Amino acid sequence: MSNSTAAAVLTTPDLDEALRVVRTLLGITDLTRAEVDFEARIRSREGLAEVLRVLPGLNWWARQGAEKRSAENGDDPSECLPVSVHDWCHPLELAEPFIRALGPQDAAAVRWDLDEWPEVPEAGLESISQKYAYLTLSVHSRDLYQYEPAADHTVHVHVRGEHDLDRVQWLAARAGGRFDGRTELAPL
Repeated sequence: MSNSTAAAVLTTPDLDEALRVVRTLLGITDLTRAEVDFEARIRSREGLAEVLRVLPGLNWWARQGAEKRSAENGDDPSECLPVSVHDWCHPLELAEPFIRALGPQDAAAVRWDLDEWPEVPEAGLESISQKYAYLTLSVHSRDLYQYEPAADHTVHVHVRGEHDLDRVQWLAARAGGRFDGRTELAPL
């Protein structure tokens, strides 16, 4: 298990702006073996219906009283709202449809698992292996785990630790964001 440090490089109410920054950051690295993971708390019937259209085999669960209901049990998620989603290892092209499917009350973290952050000799930055190279868009939340619901969205870049904040600032500058000092430990 590895822990990365997730640093906020953009918080905005404009989802299109957040996605532009994500696309810019994805353009900096090799995406040959990259994949995307979804974690969400879906509260709305509309959001659930749209998410199920994008990911018909959605991995979800809910707890109602002492009873755990889930996709694995064959339960109907629309009867179990809110539902938690942990659905990993998807192709990159599902990220934006998933994000756009979410309703305004639904919070999510979409994490791109990258091959690496590349070496940048002119900035004195060595490459960072996939063990620490992630990019997360928190939708309707400011943190990685949807503990801080918000009307805006936050883009986080993941690096090895607090000692690698030069990389964070370099990435933020390339994407038109700004590192505001907020970091979060991201155990994976």
